[in-house]
Amino acid sequence: MKDRYKIGEISKLYGIGVDSLRYYEKIGALHPHRDENNYRLYSLKDIYKLSIIRDLLGLEFSMSQIKQYLDDQTLDSTAELLSHEETVLDEKLRRLNEQKAILHKRRQDLEQVRKEQPGLITVKTLPQRRCVQLSEHITRDEEMDFVIKKLHRKYETQLRSFGTQTIGACFSMDDWTQGISNVYESVFFVVDSDTSDCDFLLPAGDYLCCCYQGPYEQNGDRLRELLLYAKENGLSVSGTPFEIYRIDNRDTSLPQEFLTEIQVFVTTENTL
Repeated sequence: MKDRYKIGEISKLYGIGVDSLRYYEKIGALHPHRDENNYRLYSLKDIYKLSIIRDLLGLEFSMSQIKQYLDDQTLDSTAELLSHEETVLDEKLRRLNEQKAILHKRRQDLEQVRKEQPGLITVKTLPQRRCVQLSEHITRDEEMDFVIKKLHRKYETQLRSFGTQTIGACFSMDDWTQGISNVYESVFFVVDSDTSDCDFLLPAGDYLCCCYQGPYEQNGDRLRELLLYAKENGLSVSGTPFEIYRIDNRDTSLPQEFLTEIQVFVTTENTL
């Protein structure tokens, strides 16, 4: 075994760019020797230190923390470092388990949603839902995606994974009454029940619901069918109808696979 290795050999062995190796030298974490041609030569001690650097970087230690440890490597500092590593790994495991639970729930939700029968009108009793909202007059699908991103950006610190976020949009009823479909007055996210901040509440109670499959341009007709059903069945509509995106472009690029649920709060007329 050689006692000295060139920078290219070390770079290839560890999969670390030569610029990073030069940086470690610059801050004093590594101390390669120079040969008569001024080429860097790394000793076995440098390789040992590089193994520590690589492992600690993988645990999200900063280079300043790593440099401090390498400068004062004792039993006490190693014990302290190991304790810190355990804490870091515990937090990583917590986040991974949380992410796994989110993905598992999303997969279950997709499996359940795919069992929905498009066109079937039902009354669902739903709990109170806390929502954050962004009001915009939205006339195109491209605008919808942009407004959703703006809303997510505004509240991302208190929202769960965007891929599993319940997203909805309130219809622009002024446009709808003029025969213009697929136009909205706001978008919203349903947030967790323990979230302190919200913009409005969807009250607990009965909601007249209907799913439709495919492009959004049909929602004007589907909403008309829903409101006619309410009238014919003695249900009084309260508040603005809205859509919930059960399957959308987060899940598929095929519009024919989209599944959207229209909901509107209702009460029976004889209880008013």
